[in-house]
Amino acid sequence: MGKDEIAYLGSDTVYEGKLTFKGTVRIEGKYTGEITSDGTLNVGKDAQVEGTLNVGELLLSGRFSGEVTAKRRVVVYASGVLEGTLQTPNLLTEEGGVIEGQVIMKNPGKLPAKNQSGGADA
Repeated sequence: MGKDEIAYLGSDTVYEGKLTFKGTVRIEGKYTGEITSDGTLNVGKDAQVEGTLNVGELLLSGRFSGEVTAKRRVVVYASGVLEGTLQTPNLLTEEGGVIEGQVIMKNPGKLPAKNQSGGADA
């Protein structure tokens, strides 16, 4: 299998601990702990995830509670609930999706506008 291998953690399972992966992982059950990856974490509709995420991309259809740092983007689908702290350069929330907590949007590819002087205030 290649580096984009897909793993699936089923709905009748409970996981606790630390998960590191490449590619894409889909969680349908309950997971508590730390997840680290440059890949994509897909949290299914009935999944419950709690802990710290440091991923490339989060696709959330279920429930997440904790801290998320996503390097590329976060998508909260209509059935998704995110409670906690979220940091990502790109955020998409479908109608019905819920985010409760703090959202920090920073784009690592763009420099912040530091020179505020010299502009006209209209």
